[in-house]
Amino acid sequence: MAKAPRVDWTRAHYLIALNLYCKLPFSHFDSKKPIIKEVAERMGRSPGSLAMKLGNLASLDPVHLARGVSGLSNASNQDKAMWHEFQTDRALLVPESEQLLHDLFTEDNDSEVDFLQRDKVRLEPTPKLTVPTGPTESTATVKVRRGQQFFRQSILNAYGVRCCISGINVPRLLVASHIKPWHDFLNERLDPRNGLCLSSLHDAAFDSGLITLDDKLSVVLSKRLKKFFPQPALEQSFVPFEGQRIHLPDKLAEPSHDFLSYHRKEVFQN
Repeated sequence: MAKAPRVDWTRAHYLIALNLYCKLPFSHFDSKKPIIKEVAERMGRSPGSLAMKLGNLASLDPVHLARGVSGLSNASNQDKAMWHEFQTDRALLVPESEQLLHDLFTEDNDSEVDFLQRDKVRLEPTPKLTVPTGPTESTATVKVRRGQQFFRQSILNAYGVRCCISGINVPRLLVASHIKPWHDFLNERLDPRNGLCLSSLHDAAFDSGLITLDDKLSVVLSKRLKKFFPQPALEQSFVPFEGQRIHLPDKLAEPSHDFLSYHRKEVFQN
């Protein structure tokens, strides 16, 4: 039987693969997984080709390497160059990669591609987002939405779709929380080290400075929050986790200690 013709890896295909890499667990880099089959078919590639490329990218991920997960051993110079570019120019390449992936599945810019179910791709209505104002964003609403969608999907998946404090595992109750605020820090907006997967309650508390994390990644409750005790429902949501280390992400990178230091100094209201 004649072999299928070889399909070159274009820049667009690389960006889709890099996007997908951030959203799927290592165990899903398998040509037999339905989600790999579906994305590969839409790319015009074989499932084996896409799965192998994801394995090559895993060999370049310092988080996986630190945990003894080596990925495949035949990453090319082009793999290395695209990995480096994607990590160092997220502000440009993350929204572009999200748009490319989006366009594989739909032409509707009011829909987002959802990977949180992991065994299939879903299309979800674009959530109502408060788009930050600023000189670079007045005409970039769709680009901002794509960046936010990527950040949410990659952070929630990195943490196993569970709140890193409480363990809550209901996607619609989870938030990809920014450690350094989105509206103030352009360069850190899409950095996975600036993200935490939190329940909507814990996100609100973190964002308003009622809780923070210490340098050991353990939960700290503010005196301001404790002034509202005793309230059984409130205490049940926070007291059991005080002093407990958060659940760390399975991939990408654990939260930046520098970013958390900023949160303790500038946001936390003790």
